[in-house]
Amino acid sequence: MIIGAKYKVCRRLGSGVFEKCQNQKFSLSEARHEKSNRGKRRKQVSDYGQQLIEKQKIRFSYGISEKQLGNYVKEATTIKKVTPRDALFQLLEARLDNTLYRLGIASTRRLARQMSSHGHFVVNGKRTTVPSFRLKEGDVVALREGSKSRTLFQGLDKKLAKVANPAWLSFDVKNLSAKITGVPVNTETFLDFGSVLEFYSR
Repeated sequence: MIIGAKYKVCRRLGSGVFEKCQNQKFSLSEARHEKSNRGKRRKQVSDYGQQLIEKQKIRFSYGISEKQLGNYVKEATTIKKVTPRDALFQLLEARLDNTLYRLGIASTRRLARQMSSHGHFVVNGKRTTVPSFRLKEGDVVALREGSKSRTLFQGLDKKLAKVANPAWLSFDVKNLSAKITGVPVNTETFLDFGSVLEFYSR
């Protein structure tokens, strides 16, 4: 039932929303759906409708609530050093759960939220249970010593050896410790952060 619901969301917003949709099973499902709807007229989407879609794509992709996204947008518009679009991207990428996902420690952002909320990680030596904890340059994120024996993290070093990390993260795979060495650079093509800013400026 959960898979079906996610497939439905992905069909409406795009396969990039959930990792579960980025596989052959979803592609085959989409092909069958397209074949059954061949010849039917598609409804044209208004500018407002497209902005709404982009907002939902960001919400589902990062796993945040409407209120959280609104707060991120509000803060992004007050940051002077970068454009609001880049600021919004950086604020979302700097979340602890997203960082664990980018490092490859968690295969999905949902799993990364669970890992962080259960207190498996420390930031600068202090345990945190807040998935939205904001990391900044110089911060060090590491797997808590008491969690290293958990089945969830067994064999993780071998898996991570094949993962390419973003330029703003330096990862010591052996010790499962990462340092924030810079700021995230927006190379995202699936998510339109500009449209979301326009949506909230109405």
